[in-house]
Amino acid sequence: QVQLVESGGGLVQPGGSLRLSCTASRNIFSINVMGWYRQAPGKQRELVASITLRGGTNYADSVQGRFAIARDNPKNTVYLRMNSLKPEDTAVYYCNADLITGQYWGQGTQVTVSS
Repeated sequence: QVQLVESGGGLVQPGGSLRLSCTASRNIFSINVMGWYRQAPGKQRELVASITLRGGTNYADSVQGRFAIARDNPKNTVYLRMNSLKPEDTAVYYCNADLITGQYWGQGTQVTVSS
């Protein structure tokens, strides 16, 4: 098992940037895939970005070129750098860990992009 705690969300103007952090309660060296998902009001949760233990990344088409995911294994932390934010990026962002025992989620952090 693992507990995940997200931070870094907030209110930002269109075109602005934010960096989200997800800190795990245990070392993440053995967690192959970690990712960020988001859920906007009235919509299904969707994958934003994921990263493997070896650093392989995958992005949703809507964020490709604007967002960057990274993991710092010694710090048990995964980051999501978000640039050129748009109002349609407004959502609750969730950290995810894919373990053999199942999927684990953080509590989420709100990102609001508005002028």
